[in-house]
Amino acid sequence: MAQYVAVLRAINLGPHNRIAMADLREMCGKVALENARTLLVSGNLVFDSHVNSTKELERLLEAASTKHLGVTTDYFVRSAKEWQAIIDANPFPAEAKSDPGRLVMMCLREAPSAAAVTALQAAIKGRERVRAKAKQAYFVYPDGQGTSKLTIAMIEKMLGTRGTARNWNTVLKLGELTR
Repeated sequence: MAQYVAVLRAINLGPHNRIAMADLREMCGKVALENARTLLVSGNLVFDSHVNSTKELERLLEAASTKHLGVTTDYFVRSAKEWQAIIDANPFPAEAKSDPGRLVMMCLREAPSAAAVTALQAAIKGRERVRAKAKQAYFVYPDGQGTSKLTIAMIEKMLGTRGTARNWNTVLKLGELTR
């Protein structure tokens, strides 16, 4: 049995796509995922499974959410080993130490091309910075995300894939849950 991290896209933001974390954990039991634990209310999940395909787990969780919770959303699943590699690959270690709330990691459905990442970097009008590696992208928002023009819609359009983001504090806490 392996351990996994799943992050859900666009839940519990305003009145739409509301999911109670207790219901999410209960749903996991219904689809044979074990030791489900959640972090915060923004859709962060750690669980154990005999299924060893993250793509298959994403499909399973997405279908289960629609069936059992009445919410259709994307899941981005990484093994515990992959999650640790995401932490280790952080290209912004100074920002991780000095201001982890302004460092964001985005799980992506597909790895973007180098050309797409370069185009996104060129399109940034503020002081934000971005680096991508495999199916993750890392963003620094030195002036905060709230007023930034570097939005998830822009990122997804330019990278040509869907994603969901977590600040660095949450990324590290999820890593701790896998230990």
